[in-house]
Amino acid sequence: MNSMKSQRKEMVLRQLEGRGIRDGRVLAAMRKVPRHLFVPAEQQAASYNDGPLPIGFGQTISQPYIVALTCELLDLSGDGKVLEIGAGCGYAAAVLAELAEEVFTIERMPELAELAKENLVKAGYPDVRVVCADGSLGYPDEAPFDAIAVAAGAPAPPDHLKQQLKIGGRLVVPVGSNSRYQELLKITRLSDTDYETISHGEVAFVPLVGAGGWPDEGY
Repeated sequence: MNSMKSQRKEMVLRQLEGRGIRDGRVLAAMRKVPRHLFVPAEQQAASYNDGPLPIGFGQTISQPYIVALTCELLDLSGDGKVLEIGAGCGYAAAVLAELAEEVFTIERMPELAELAKENLVKAGYPDVRVVCADGSLGYPDEAPFDAIAVAAGAPAPPDHLKQQLKIGGRLVVPVGSNSRYQELLKITRLSDTDYETISHGEVAFVPLVGAGGWPDEGY
């Protein structure tokens, strides 16, 4: 266990601070959340490596740097309501739970939704709400949100998600015409009809499948 803790500290120092992540609360969250509890047993030795890892069903746990960058761009102050699209194994939702008061995460695959629930409880985050649904449509029952993070690449920023932001709310979403490579966009809602969009570089996510994303073609 001490070895895992030291690996987390090294990950934060080299992969996050070394690449320009500066938000102290994000760095503390990444130091705290036990990433090794969210990866399959056969991947545990690689838990703190600099890259994504397979978690089954054609999905991955995102690279630690991308999780930290997304969280930093969301600009969370600790008392907000956050929606994550693409729970996967639950890791990013656990990090978000260190940064926000309420976290809801949506996963379209029932098997992964159950896995995320189990992992979050095991890691000490039972209050995160995991919902099995089409994440591209957001979660209107709990809208509006202070921030929305999307962990899958969309062909365009989903309107359903933009509309579920509070005024001043932030949406971080990978967007690209190719289903495997995208730009990471931060979209801030300025008013009922106006949004500001800033690109934060190229990324590679699995596709966002659903009514507001890519069609399901075996992804």
